[in-house]
Amino acid sequence: MMIRRHARTSIALAATTIAAALTLTACGGSSSAKDADGKLNVVASFYPMEFLAQQIGKDHVAVTDLTAPGVEPHDLELTAKQVASVQKADAILYLKGLQPTVDQAVGQSSAKAKIDATAASPLVDHHLDEDTAAGDGHKHDGPAGDPHIWLDPARYAAIAKSVGDSFAKADPAHADDYRKNTDDLVNRLGALDKEFQTGLKDARTRTFVTSHAAFGYLADHYGLTQVAINGVDPESEPTPARLAAVQKAAKDNGVTTIFFEALVDPKLANTVAKDLGLKTAVLDPLEGVKDPAKDDYLSVMRQNLANLQAALGAAPAAAPTGTAPTTDAPATSAPTPAPTAS
Repeated sequence: MMIRRHARTSIALAATTIAAALTLTACGGSSSAKDADGKLNVVASFYPMEFLAQQIGKDHVAVTDLTAPGVEPHDLELTAKQVASVQKADAILYLKGLQPTVDQAVGQSSAKAKIDATAASPLVDHHLDEDTAAGDGHKHDGPAGDPHIWLDPARYAAIAKSVGDSFAKADPAHADDYRKNTDDLVNRLGALDKEFQTGLKDARTRTFVTSHAAFGYLADHYGLTQVAINGVDPESEPTPARLAAVQKAAKDNGVTTIFFEALVDPKLANTVAKDLGLKTAVLDPLEGVKDPAKDDYLSVMRQNLANLQAALGAAPAAAPTGTAPTTDAPATSAPTPAPTAS
């Protein structure tokens, strides 16, 4: 993830902070409680936080996502304009430890609401860096645990409740709307959770292999076993011993598919799949959505479920009632995936 980038991003942020300070001075200092349209000025660090802000705030918020669609969030280096937006924000949604430059900018901001997702859902150590070329234990500058908490719908719902409470305090005039929107989102996440529970309960195998160890919380919540080629850093290189362990786990557990993610080069996953005579398919960690007008958190998670069902030998289950599409993007029913041949 951000392990090897910490020193570089710290230097970059120092430079952008100076430029941002000049920008704020030229603009007359910090903003008022709301923007020119009377909306709560919200900054989100990357897509899962942006989705929560939009779904809970709706028409009462103006949301800025620091990570552009389709961009790997771990590579984010803030511009002077972005640092200025963080400093002027009324509310900031972020995941502490995931993006060092964001953490530093948040520390310098006077925002009324600084909402750290890990406060609502503490991180768990899934030993993500073991047996990789950079495997030097857990003495990194990254988060003290697996940061991918949003991939467990139950944990994500807990974060949503925290966001709703914070918005209500920051903008009391619309507190009732924030609470109503939060309840609606939590209900939809609960329905998604039930879809996963039902859809995976009769899986032929409960082990899946993925190129990036992003799915530990999902695996824990649904009784699955994640076998990752890479650890916490999707760009790390696995050792020969790690590759041998992955190959053995795949053979021992009847694995049919090697998963890779949408925003990272699938070369390694393709190589492992070819060596084992297996297929490849996407399992999206939802760190970013390429086309927010087409997909959202709920629709991508349902596609993940369909891909897992195909790979694990689970029969597709009909979606339960109460899973209406979101207002931002339609939550389409998940079709049967079409994995690519290795």
